[in-house]
Amino acid sequence: MPMTPTQAATGTSRPAQTEDAIELLRNDHRAVQKLFSAFEKAKDDDFDAKSTLVRRACEELTVHAMIEEELLYPAAQVALDEDDRPDVEEAYVEHYLVKVLIDKFTTLRAGEPGFDATFKVMSEMVQHHIEEEESDLFPKLRKSGADLNALGKELMQRKEELEAKIPKDAGDNTMRLR
Repeated sequence: MPMTPTQAATGTSRPAQTEDAIELLRNDHRAVQKLFSAFEKAKDDDFDAKSTLVRRACEELTVHAMIEEELLYPAAQVALDEDDRPDVEEAYVEHYLVKVLIDKFTTLRAGEPGFDATFKVMSEMVQHHIEEEESDLFPKLRKSGADLNALGKELMQRKEELEAKIPKDAGDNTMRLR
């Protein structure tokens, strides 16, 4: 079974059928946190590394947000008590704000004013979002009795579909050199 881009980036290989939804999403969280950490460690003038790390983080976050919005959050709204549904609504808003920052990277380039600051703010927002999901939403969802194995399979299938659409040469600048 070939590895997904996420698995290749994080050095993990795991069969989709063994992960429930929460495990899959936690693994996504760890993958993006590794990218944030690598960015923090990159030298200030290593624009190629920073560009690659930002591109990968934006790809990961885009796919992750899509599978949560399309599958996880609707399932959570059905499974959770009415009192817990505002947590899901807040998650949608947080996703929207991260997407606004991701969109800035379509024109903002490494080395330009605001590039590092935008990525730092985005990483802080995402870290906050991860902490809320993992400490609040995920435990509530686990207690809800929702079929997390079936949901995990749906999430993985959709994730693989979306990852297959990511251009394989998105970060390859060799074509410009010819």
